Amino acid sequence: PIHRITMVLTELGARLSGALVKMSKSSKVDQDVVDACLKEICTALLQADVNVRLVKQLQTNVKMSLNLEDLQSGFNAQRILQKSVFQELTRLMDGGKPWVPKKGKQSVVMFVGLQGNGKTTTCTKYAYHYKRKGFKVAMVCADTFRAGAFDQLKQNATKARVPFFGSHTETDPVKIAEEGVERFRTEKVDIIIVDTSGRHKQESALFEEMRNISEVVQPNNVIYVMDGAMGQAAHDQALAFRDTVDVGSIIVTKMDGHAKGGGALSAVAATRSPVCFIGTGEHMDEFEPFEAESFVSRLLGLGDFKGLMNKITDVIPEEAQEEMMEKLSQGSFPLRFLYDQFTNIQEMGPMSQVMSMLPGMANMMGGGRDKESAANIKKYMTLMDSMTTKELDNPDTEKNMKMLSETSRINRIVRGAGRQYRDMYELITQYKMMAKMVGKMKQMKLPKKGPVNARAMNQSVQQMSQAIPPHLLKSIGGMGGLQTLMKQLEGGGGPGGMGALGDMMKSLGMG
Repeated sequence: PIHRITMVLTELGARLSGALVKMSKSSKVDQDVVDACLKEICTALLQADVNVRLVKQLQTNVKMSLNLEDLQSGFNAQRILQKSVFQELTRLMDGGKPWVPKKGKQSVVMFVGLQGNGKTTTCTKYAYHYKRKGFKVAMVCADTFRAGAFDQLKQNATKARVPFFGSHTETDPVKIAEEGVERFRTEKVDIIIVDTSGRHKQESALFEEMRNISEVVQPNNVIYVMDGAMGQAAHDQALAFRDTVDVGSIIVTKMDGHAKGGGALSAVAATRSPVCFIGTGEHMDEFEPFEAESFVSRLLGLGDFKGLMNKITDVIPEEAQEEMMEKLSQGSFPLRFLYDQFTNIQEMGPMSQVMSMLPGMANMMGGGRDKESAANIKKYMTLMDSMTTKELDNPDTEKNMKMLSETSRINRIVRGAGRQYRDMYELITQYKMMAKMVGKMKQMKLPKKGPVNARAMNQSVQQMSQAIPPHLLKSIGGMGGLQTLMKQLEGGGGPGGMGALGDMMKSLGMG
């Protein structure tokens, strides 16, 4: 799971942000304090296998961008250094903008890489990602070198419910690729994914095969799949593949369990080859688009609002958001609403990934908590499946509270779901907590149009702080952290509206 990104999003991030926090606690910020902070940051990067030359360059650039007089004259030293480190880390990890498929235009995407890097699994994740976005996708197995390659692709594609093409008898990968692509082109598939053979090392035969397949299928994009455990060695390998075939972008896999992930990303960026996705686990949803700015923002514990909003939009269509807003604004909070939100949370992926997109909350989901969170949601939904339609759709919160206290009703629901009584009481607690929070939020008044002025923002922060549980408020940095959170959300808006903040508030019945 994503909480195990050993030195990439958890340990490395904790060390980088820890160094900045430590500096902010100094009574006087002078050159020695800044140097000590930069030394901690650079040590953390070196231990993540980032190239020494790149780290040295980052250190020099940060020092050049800092004005020590600003740090000493009352400016927020942590913020100034944080901004400089953020900019340099983004530059370090940014290899350029990758190719992205467009709806309504057929595309062939060819996957290449060495054997054992997770290429076939990554093909499936890529297909699943775009299928969820509404693309019509299909997979072609052009790997005839590895025994069982077609069976693996077939199994993965079936699980992802994606059409596939391959052969147990044909030994010419070029012919299989040509036939498969032609078939899916005829079937008007949007994205045709071609999985090619890998080898244990870079061989001339592998490169020749890749060139031949590329000439036949004419791919719109060639994606090189690379193991994150390579660290700095990724640099030379990325160059070797790019020089042989026209590699358009790179996917770095196995970022969930290796200390060298940061080194691999920075090494790839140094070749100016854009990383389009990173693999963060074996499951299909443990796969996320890579944007250097968002990645570094989460690394430093600053959150990733753009990523969070994209996730919300992916799982909750606009019409559903409007319906939800209308119900909540009327004070309606049926149990089915809670059920729907549990479904949305499941579709958004591991909870730790969502948490890492909120400032100061990256470390809230410790080891094993993703599985625990998923198991809890599953048992709550099982209990709700045992309820009647009348019980699920009653919009009156007070009546629901009374209904959920009836012993005979609780007995029936628990027996029907095959769960424990404590599970039912946990669900009731969850419902009460959310009903209380929504009740408080419903009283908030925010402007429907135009930017949020300072007075309205302060008022909203005060109201929000009363609605949020104390431990959660503390984890995001108290009132100051909440104000920053709301400002950043509001910053996503366009002309004539409140943007992401307004949409989010209104969808929760707060506007």
